[in-house]
Amino acid sequence: MADTLDRALLEWYDSRRRDLPWRRQRDPYRIWVSEVMLQQTRVETAIPYYLRWLERFPDLLSLARAPEEEVLALWSGLGYYSRARNLHAAVREVASRYGGEVPRDPDAFAALPGVGEYTAGAVLSIAYGLRLPAVDGNALRVLVRLGALEGDITRTAVRREAVRLAARLVPEDRPGDFNQALMELGGSVCVPRRPRCGDCPITAWCEARRRGLEGVLPRRTRRPAAPAVPLAAALIRDGSGRVGLARRPAVGLLAGMWGLPAFEVGAETPAGAVAAALERHLEEAHGLRVRVGPPVARARHVFSHRTWEMTAFAGDLLEAPPEGPGWRWLTPGELEGFPLPRAFSRLVEAAGLVPAAPAGRPERRRSTR
Repeated sequence: MADTLDRALLEWYDSRRRDLPWRRQRDPYRIWVSEVMLQQTRVETAIPYYLRWLERFPDLLSLARAPEEEVLALWSGLGYYSRARNLHAAVREVASRYGGEVPRDPDAFAALPGVGEYTAGAVLSIAYGLRLPAVDGNALRVLVRLGALEGDITRTAVRREAVRLAARLVPEDRPGDFNQALMELGGSVCVPRRPRCGDCPITAWCEARRRGLEGVLPRRTRRPAAPAVPLAAALIRDGSGRVGLARRPAVGLLAGMWGLPAFEVGAETPAGAVAAALERHLEEAHGLRVRVGPPVARARHVFSHRTWEMTAFAGDLLEAPPEGPGWRWLTPGELEGFPLPRAFSRLVEAAGLVPAAPAGRPERRRSTR
């Protein structure tokens, strides 16, 4: 057995590491892209997106020059579109302020849109060999057990303690590999339920194992179930059969994305009055006079903090279709290739306007890298 924890972990990693495309080089931009994609996305889901992304945006400057709509179209299906927007804004800032080179300074990099402490630690340790911790969800679980940290793992204080422990453990030599090894260990051996301690290369240093707490830690307060929120959407067609899409507000769920014009129905609205409420919403929010007809499709979409129970109502225009940057009118054929958020693509699929997504299309989920 290796005489130090870092050596034992790195020996294990060298023999067990997966051959992943972002591990084949040390380009900070490409590593950065992988880290953003792996947030809330499984490795096997992220790989084809990553490879397609690099075909279109092989370097930082090509992404910085791209229009946002093209960026979001390529991201479509990964969910959490704010990640793509932040990445796009951040690389533009790197292009303008740092000459297109990802800054080596951790504070400067962490200050970019959507980066923060974890992403800065991961990218800079892997790409530049800086001795920085990078604690994602899997590494956090390993560290909590390693140090027998008793608090609720969802609390900031526990995470901070785990990051401090990681900072002490990261070696000068191969810090990026060490960070990836912690993540790999948490994803394959130090799993949430029934950790496989017999296969763990650092079990000799594990305080939870020594105390018999490996099956108890980490402690977590059970979250309440995400509330179900009714959403009423209008499926409006113009005289040519095109479907109307409205750009969503700049803040809130699916901010700035395109979707069917819709609103969350309050509890005070009786079920029989939803269509009339949708008519009022369309006029007040969009200046659009529409006669709302019967429901034509229903679908359900789960976010991290709420569930949309969606109903699409047929809508007949009572005036000319609106024009301008806040509206798009697309044929069903154009709609099929358009980067709709998954919530709205579910509705148009349920309405029969486009074919249903093939089985295995990625859903939004917590990181299990």
